[in-house]
Amino acid sequence: MFRTALIAATFFIAGPALADSQPVGKRVEVNGMTMYYEVSGEGEPLVVLHGAYMNIPSMGAIIPKLAETNKVYAIEFQGHGRTTDIDRPITYPNLADDVAAFMDAVGVKKADVFGYSMGAAAGLQLAIRHPDKVNKLAAASVGYDAEGWQPEFKAFIPQMTVEMFAGMPFAEDYRKLAANPDGFPALVAKLIALEKEPMAWEKDVKAMKTPVLVIAGDADVATLEHTVAMFRLLGGGGMGDMGKPLPASRLAILPATSHTAVINQPELLEALIVPFFKGETPKGLFQ
Repeated sequence: MFRTALIAATFFIAGPALADSQPVGKRVEVNGMTMYYEVSGEGEPLVVLHGAYMNIPSMGAIIPKLAETNKVYAIEFQGHGRTTDIDRPITYPNLADDVAAFMDAVGVKKADVFGYSMGAAAGLQLAIRHPDKVNKLAAASVGYDAEGWQPEFKAFIPQMTVEMFAGMPFAEDYRKLAANPDGFPALVAKLIALEKEPMAWEKDVKAMKTPVLVIAGDADVATLEHTVAMFRLLGGGGMGDMGKPLPASRLAILPATSHTAVINQPELLEALIVPFFKGETPKGLFQ
């Protein structure tokens, strides 16, 4: 998501997907749009959700790395990449419902989910609105309340304009994949509106039963206090080694890492995400 202004830089930072992942690109009709997705790897299903202004290639090497252990379904959201836009706002509930409909369309009953930024918030809403479809959720650079954003970012949101983004180099990059090469201004307008959408999901997050791995940079768009608060809402934050099992949810803070740098550490992300999905935990002294 978040956040649209920040995530734009990822187009120039994230590396290309590895050539040996051999993804297969496909299209499917979902909620009135033609959604593009790629399937790679073998194993249990894993749905990957990209950030705002992004697409499958700009997610970089994390997708082929996850495809080493799972059958990955990487999708492109409404108006992003090769997926068509429709006459509908981009909201997190809408994106979550699109993912649920996509899973139905391709015959995936339930899956693990990895989402980054906007994709992480969509994954959170997927687990809230369609909990039967999510086994575990790895959510990188996410929040549950707009009050949790860094003060600098909250101050920047009212200043966002379509012209500000349309003049940036990545606007031309959009045209290379877009179903509608001239659709970038409309996408920007919807993503700016998304930043202004109400976001107060505390009760919903606290009620979740889905295990969540919360990943954040120590200089991310959400404050560290907000990230820790989210982990506590999910049942984490207590002391281990006291005879009780560890919580199902987990927290990982990446050092020296800004929002757009989170996705550019695929080896570290893989080392966190794969054990979480497998249910593996480090051994302690009393185990």
